[in-house]
Amino acid sequence: MPAEFAKFEQNPQIQKTGMLKLVLHKDEEKKKTIVLHQYSKAPLLTQKALYYDSDNPSMAYLFLMSSSGGVLQGDRYEIKISLGQNAIANITTQGATRIYKMESDYASQNIELEIGDDAYLEMLPDQIIPYANSRYFQHVNLSVGKNSTVVYSEIISPGRAARGELFDYEMCYLRFVAKNSVGMKFTDISRLEPGADKFANTAILGGNSVLGTMYVITEKKNHTISEQIRSILENSEPLCGFSFLPGDSGIVIRILGTSPEQIKAIFVQIIKIIRNQILGSTLGELRKT
Repeated sequence: MPAEFAKFEQNPQIQKTGMLKLVLHKDEEKKKTIVLHQYSKAPLLTQKALYYDSDNPSMAYLFLMSSSGGVLQGDRYEIKISLGQNAIANITTQGATRIYKMESDYASQNIELEIGDDAYLEMLPDQIIPYANSRYFQHVNLSVGKNSTVVYSEIISPGRAARGELFDYEMCYLRFVAKNSVGMKFTDISRLEPGADKFANTAILGGNSVLGTMYVITEKKNHTISEQIRSILENSEPLCGFSFLPGDSGIVIRILGTSPEQIKAIFVQIIKIIRNQILGSTLGELRKT
């Protein structure tokens, strides 16, 4: 836990812990990825896997859900997802992650992703919306197997724009750590602390309000993928850029835009490239229902 949050730590007895554990496995007889094990503790839950993609019939589509209206002070969420060898899945959320106002304490979410060999995962949650006076820490710990591909995205909104809450939150701190069987691959941190000026300095966000990050962790066709991604970013309206991850282990894409929908549209174009190059398939649609 970063030191910035330690001073807000409250009595653990009044903290609320939600938990979700999923084990996904490639069923060779059914020729699709199935949920082999599932455990949930309120407010976290998920529904059964869906198989609506005719272009990728073995891909399991799952929604991470919450019975709560949002993330409250003192909430501690733990999510652990294991994807077995040769399994392929797309995981998203039922909607945006809303971080409510906090008078004390903070909220946190820890996501553990264990990816087997020759597996493929798209984890594309909807945007994080930090409300006024909120404090949120998220840690993603990825362990990726040989010849596997993981696409993970994050979008941070400025707050409840309809109420005029733009950058009124206290801190939104996201940390992403990736490793393989050999050791650490990379660590990346997005630490947003608007302060009194609420990012008014154009040198910080360039007058934009939404930050999007996508990690493409793969050892396959990095340079071919990067050239196609470059073409998309160069012809996009938002401020965009990408970099190669250490050890030629993939690509990270950053986008500064004016709306989550604007960034999601670019992410979908990138997903089409990844599927074509890695799975040899196309992307029809990504359903939200």
